[in-house]
Amino acid sequence: MSNSTEPIQGSPPSEDTPFEAPPGEAPAKAPLDRPVLFVSLSIVILLMLVAVVFPAGFSAITTSVLNGLVANFGWAFVLTATGFVVFALFLAFSKYGRIPLGRDGEKPEHSRASWIAMMFSAGMGIGLMFYGVTEPISHYLTPPVDGITPGTPEAARQAMNYTLFHWAIHPWAIYAVVGLALAYSAFRKGRGAGFSGAFTALFRGRPTPRGLRAIDVFAIFATLFGSATSLGLGVLQINGGLTEVFGVGSSLPLQITLIAVLTVCFIVSAVSGVSRGIKWLSNGNMILALALLFFLFVVGPTVFILELIPASAGNYLIGLPQMASRTGAFGGHEWLAAWTIFYWAWWVSWTPFVGSFLAKISRGRTIREFIIGVVAVPSVISVVWFGVWGGSALNLQDNGVDIAAANAESQESAMFALLAEYPLASVTSILVVILVAVFFISGADASSIVLGSLSSFGAAVPRKWLTILWGALTGGVAAVLLSVGSLEALQTLTIIAAAPFLLVMIGLCVALMMDLAKDPMITGTRRSGARPARKAVQRGS
Repeated sequence: MSNSTEPIQGSPPSEDTPFEAPPGEAPAKAPLDRPVLFVSLSIVILLMLVAVVFPAGFSAITTSVLNGLVANFGWAFVLTATGFVVFALFLAFSKYGRIPLGRDGEKPEHSRASWIAMMFSAGMGIGLMFYGVTEPISHYLTPPVDGITPGTPEAARQAMNYTLFHWAIHPWAIYAVVGLALAYSAFRKGRGAGFSGAFTALFRGRPTPRGLRAIDVFAIFATLFGSATSLGLGVLQINGGLTEVFGVGSSLPLQITLIAVLTVCFIVSAVSGVSRGIKWLSNGNMILALALLFFLFVVGPTVFILELIPASAGNYLIGLPQMASRTGAFGGHEWLAAWTIFYWAWWVSWTPFVGSFLAKISRGRTIREFIIGVVAVPSVISVVWFGVWGGSALNLQDNGVDIAAANAESQESAMFALLAEYPLASVTSILVVILVAVFFISGADASSIVLGSLSSFGAAVPRKWLTILWGALTGGVAAVLLSVGSLEALQTLTIIAAAPFLLVMIGLCVALMMDLAKDPMITGTRRSGARPARKAVQRGS
């Protein structure tokens, strides 16, 4: 992050960039937001105690609440997810697209390649490893559209359509609107990186209510549990890979050991900072992922993949309006609840973390560059990724290799069953294990920094011990939930807790538009005399 003390256009001088030291000086210690920190810690500890003491009841209650949420408010997830896509595209291609997320003329801190690698690793890297084979095969054998015979070319077409629908434009637009609102508030307006500061425009110059900082508590809650769930999924897939190659078997002690090792690794990376640990891991992992993708493309059904990718992309874009507006009004509610609505709720649950991290690494980008980079580039990568992995799996299944059986036995085994059909299976399986581990480390260390920032008034560089605390707690939560067999309940709880973020995100969009309409680059004026950001943030605005 730049250390320049020049003012952001349209806002006060250096006070508007809190917790940044002048050139040559050490950064000041970020103050702790004690109410947010202690309330968040209390909630997490209480829930873990309940999960340990009453595991069956904990799982039953959270599942019941989730089912009610999906059944009664699934339509809200469908409408708002598509609304965020429209809003993001509008900002990218309107007059607001040229506004920078920082001072006028400020250069981005990270290269474009590193920026893309970091946001992709944090956004859904581990998910692509887990679902790259699983989702296309599942839709192929259980078509998402009524009247289609499983295992047919039409089933394959719909399988790719809905897989891309769940992993391309929509999720990244959801991330983009939150990341954009936070980045503009922090770097253009100088209000700090917390969620509450981004709502300042809604109060038209009046002090933001202190109670609004409860949003930061929800953000911490969703981020921690989302990261812990990801750690649990990653450990299961790593365990599956080690079993496939070395025959070690699946056991709780091994999984707890893997959690401990991964936790130490991502804490070390987190305390080294974004510019070192996270950037290096993300860049290295992207290279490994592309190498594995290229290998499978070459040894797999190359011609079929080359035909599938453009066909899938075209079919996806043509069918996007219909898929984006599909609700349970005409049937198929159970399928929607299990897939589309569940995914939209899951992506929303990750917006506090991913949005905050995208904002943190995007200073100096324009709004247009930010949205195109965050939405278009990962969407293209997703199309290629599922084209290669999903296409290879569909081709094998159609030619008599029962990938679906491995997927039904355990979802984490499907990718290894696919690799077993091609040369160097042991080598590629180990590479998948490494990729899953590093994808998680690069995402979890980013979440630890975000958690520290959210509990430090949005400080750009939270205290190291705070980052370590949140990192250790993430590993501890994953270990506890695996031990009591409630990983699925943890995932469910994450979505329940994050559901209110639909309203938070709508509020962020409204506040952002109010800010953008008054931006000096739009009005052609320079404003002065705004309150210092440090004081504003400490008052909860």
